Amino acid sequence: MSRVVLVTGGNRGIGLACARAFAARGDRVAVTCRGEVPPEIVESGILPVACDVTDSEAVDATFSVIEEKLGPVEVLVANAGITRDGLVLRMSDEDFSDVVDANLTGAFRVSRRAVKGMMKGRWGRIILVSSIAGRIGQTGQANYAASKAGLVGLGRSLAKEFASRNVTVNVVAPGPIRTDMLASLPEEQQDAYAEAVPLGRLGQADEVAALVAFLASDAAGYITGAVVPVDGGLFMG
Repeated sequence: MSRVVLVTGGNRGIGLACARAFAARGDRVAVTCRGEVPPEIVESGILPVACDVTDSEAVDATFSVIEEKLGPVEVLVANAGITRDGLVLRMSDEDFSDVVDANLTGAFRVSRRAVKGMMKGRWGRIILVSSIAGRIGQTGQANYAASKAGLVGLGRSLAKEFASRNVTVNVVAPGPIRTDMLASLPEEQQDAYAEAVPLGRLGQADEVAALVAFLASDAAGYITGAVVPVDGGLFMG
């Protein structure tokens, strides 16, 4: 059955891989993006919508556009996020609060808006994209790790609030994945990440997307409130 899917931050990396996975199985897919829209998005029939998830009015306007063109959002993948790395003693209040606002509060904003339609339809899937950093911490990423850890509490609270309406909410926690962000790091640092992973390699964005697509399916209807790692065994807690 074709569903209406929204992937925030879907113009690159894990978000783009998720959007492609849903489009490939015949879903009607929209992505939010703040940067340039890759040609493959338009070519694949995915609807791009400019949106700043730190702005509640912009979020509402985005959903209105999607509802008009595709229908009510049935599957939400909250993936949009930013980084502003730095050691705590050098991190400004703005660097901390801006990352939390985009990564955590932004996920709250889009989830709050999406769940209204899901409740009416008595069916919905929300997948929050967290990170291994939110589970083990990361030097120089106190703001990012805090925001990603917060998604676990947010997701499990949403899962309990909306379970009676057949809306499931789960959290995916990727480890080191080959994305543009990781590719910008020195090669020796990338190698060090790969060596730390029990499987001995970096992950692929498509491997995260495969899990996200499953959690959004009817087959995953009895899974909610879960935090699922995609990290090659790096965190086994």
